[in-house]
Amino acid sequence: MPPRICSLLPSATEIVAQLGLIDSLVGVSEECRWPPEVVGKPVVSTARVDPGELSDGQIDRLVRESVGEGRSLYAVDAELIDRLAPDLIVTQDLCAVCAVSSEGLAGACPVDTALLSLDPRTLGDVAASVRALAERLGVPARGGEIVGEMEEKIDAVARAVRDRPRPRPRVFVAEWIDPPYCGGHWVPEMVARAGGADPLGRAGEPSRRVSWSEVLAREPQLVVLAPCGFGAEEAAARGAQLRLPCRTVAVDGDSCYSRPAPRLADGVRQLAHLIHPDAVPDPGLPEIELARGG
Repeated sequence: MPPRICSLLPSATEIVAQLGLIDSLVGVSEECRWPPEVVGKPVVSTARVDPGELSDGQIDRLVRESVGEGRSLYAVDAELIDRLAPDLIVTQDLCAVCAVSSEGLAGACPVDTALLSLDPRTLGDVAASVRALAERLGVPARGGEIVGEMEEKIDAVARAVRDRPRPRPRVFVAEWIDPPYCGGHWVPEMVARAGGADPLGRAGEPSRRVSWSEVLAREPQLVVLAPCGFGAEEAAARGAQLRLPCRTVAVDGDSCYSRPAPRLADGVRQLAHLIHPDAVPDPGLPEIELARGG
């Protein structure tokens, strides 16, 4: 019998669904909205900050204050978890902002429940986390298939842009807008595989706060607004006043950039199309071009 799973991590929820075990998910986090079939499952963790009601600057300040004071950004319903009686709880320790950490579950995890923390920092780590979760859930072959599909998509993009002229176009991916944060962990790798050069992000390292003057000093040819937790329309609305002197495009950062799941491969395809539109076809993901400034 497949284990009963509580996923507090949206990327893990996506992976479990791709593994064909969506019916084994007995509890999810408030942020778990993909695939649509998971909406309506019992919610065992919720964010204490409602981003829809706050500006970027307000969200950033509240998050930094909470993290600095050691307060969790999430509330966990320990009683509900106990009633759901999961065999496995999946979470992460990579980012205090993204989901409940294993430490935050210390008082909410039933005694007999196993805990799995997925903490990928690179595209290779993302693939390894898919394999690890598939192995844990007894479907290693399906995990291998998903990883193969993800890697083939990325490799196909890399082949398509391999012979493009150098130096590569400079691309800044904003994981947050006000204040700006450069892309971290796997995002600089995504830019590189898509045929661009990230002037500020460092592969495998966390996103970090920068300034728009620092960004513009690198003379980016493309700025991609992919704020964590938001889709393209919200990203465009929050970045509408930037008026940068280069091409600026808002994308669905929540689906294809921020979450360490196989859909990152689609993000690589979109980046490659934005950077080299004559070499890589439009994958059809949401994108909104913003007005330029002087």
